[in-house]
Amino acid sequence: MADEVRYERRGVVALVTMNRPRYRNAQNSAMTYALDAAFTRAVDDDEVRVIVLAGAGEHFSAGHDIGTPERDADIEFPRRAAIWWDHTGKEGADRRYAREVEVYLGMCRRWREIPKPVIAMVQGACIAGGLMLAWVCDLIVAAEDAFFADPVLRMGIPGVEYFAHPWMLGPRFAREVLFTGDRFDARRAYEIGMVNRVVPRAELEPAVLALAERIAAMPPFGLALAKRAVNQCEDLMGMRAGMDSVFGLHHVAHAHNAEVTGNPLAGLDPAAMKKASS
Repeated sequence: MADEVRYERRGVVALVTMNRPRYRNAQNSAMTYALDAAFTRAVDDDEVRVIVLAGAGEHFSAGHDIGTPERDADIEFPRRAAIWWDHTGKEGADRRYAREVEVYLGMCRRWREIPKPVIAMVQGACIAGGLMLAWVCDLIVAAEDAFFADPVLRMGIPGVEYFAHPWMLGPRFAREVLFTGDRFDARRAYEIGMVNRVVPRAELEPAVLALAERIAAMPPFGLALAKRAVNQCEDLMGMRAGMDSVFGLHHVAHAHNAEVTGNPLAGLDPAAMKKASS
């Protein structure tokens, strides 16, 4: 497991912590595969009943790494989430599609199917790719200072790769979040049902661990079946098929940007995105 993720046992709870606080836990490929290794370790440990996903430092996650010195978009990947060819020697959409079907859409779907309850412990920023990580969790507990946004429409892209927006936010608020790129706070997230609980920042970790221990007292196989039941119902409501269709639109946007601007992100970097959002 890479340094980008910390793994800790707290009794029956596995605490998995994203560990790039200097970059607000922006997700590079090293972090993605370290997360996968940590989740696998927790699943394989019979004494672990509940998994908690956290972010070190002031923020949960600022999303995909699009500009740090450790950005590693072009490394070969192990291909654990999808059977696809290596992307590093390909060009254009062939390269982008192969990578994103693996480390974004594929990994998130893999983690959504973890047969143990997973709780997201969110503080500070939960932006774009950070939403994807929170949304694959079964429950979300947020600190009062948490805020959420998916501003990638500023790049001409219709939302992040794991497109759960209409199911997590409801169709009308999903449109507002995407159309404006604006942030919404933890209280608003609670009101629309995206977040289970909102607590003061100082009480976040104790509240999450107490909830995890309460859930851990339930029969493990029953929890796995209940989780699978809810996931299946979401998919019957069109979530999986909807994601597949929007993933195609996502890559149309990348291709359009590359053709028109010469850059799949329309030339925007973290500083430009932050300036556009201010």
